[in-house]
Amino acid sequence: MIRINLLPHRAEKRKAKEVQFIAFSVISVVLGAVIVGLVHVAIMAQIDYQERRNAYLTKEIAILDKQIDEIKKLREQTKSLLARKNVVENLQSTRSDVVHLLDQMLRILPDGVYLKSLRQTGKKIDLVGFAQSNARVSTLMRSIEDSPWLGKPTLEEIHATGSGSTRLSEFSLNFELRQVAPAPAAVKPVAVKGSPAALLGTKYLDLVHANPESDVKS
Repeated sequence: MIRINLLPHRAEKRKAKEVQFIAFSVISVVLGAVIVGLVHVAIMAQIDYQERRNAYLTKEIAILDKQIDEIKKLREQTKSLLARKNVVENLQSTRSDVVHLLDQMLRILPDGVYLKSLRQTGKKIDLVGFAQSNARVSTLMRSIEDSPWLGKPTLEEIHATGSGSTRLSEFSLNFELRQVAPAPAAVKPVAVKGSPAALLGTKYLDLVHANPESDVKS
């Protein structure tokens, strides 16, 4: 009977499988290391890219913050200039108010009424004065109401002052200064004969005849 020994063949196959396993293990480790390295490099590249983007955004945000600060300063300057412009326009529009106020007071002030003080706060006028009687104060208030530049008179206080024959009524009242728009006047050309000096003299005489009580000194 023939006997065949298969033990060396099995040992060789076992060794071959062990070598193959070790080779595959080494290859797997190497491939895993390569893959991990590639992933790490890719992640680091993404992180570096994002950091550069963040740095760029931070730089741009700083520039925008400066621009926003400049815009805020410009807006504040614009508001300041507009406020000054409004003040100048208000002064320009109300610069003639004092003239109209004094002119109207001279026109409407009745006899026997004397002014002590006249104070303007915006459109409100505070007046303090003396009157020979209460009726003259009433006359003054009616004149203020009828004036085109003045209105809404309000009597604050009135009381007697002085002694003997010089007793007067001291009063205080307030009223408003109105804003009257000037009516546009049509100007027609007029043919003038004679020299300018003669024309001036004629106008002067017309003024004198129209106001015979005026005090004119030559």
